[in-house]
Amino acid sequence: MKRVALILLALGMNAQAAALTLNDARAQGRVGETLSGYLAPIQQDAETLSLVNRINAARTESYQKLADSNNLPVDEVAKMAGQKLVARAQPGEYVKGINGKWLKK
Repeated sequence: MKRVALILLALGMNAQAAALTLNDARAQGRVGETLSGYLAPIQQDAETLSLVNRINAARTESYQKLADSNNLPVDEVAKMAGQKLVARAQPGEYVKGINGKWLKK
């Protein structure tokens, strides 16, 4: 499990490599993190939806690699990442709560 945690931290750093656009979208309230491990659009414009699709495709690939190398179900890896991403969201950013509603941290 320590290995999974370290890899999830590295995954967070990879998400920040594409960061400027993602950080801008977060700061502008266009996207938010979910407990499922995937980014979700708050605004439905083409630019936001394209960003969400790109980020989620990269996350899916990373989650699958982690799942395969740790003999875990991919949805379990995604949920572990989702909990960390929601917890790490900055003040003013949106996260989707367990009730399915958007919350501004």
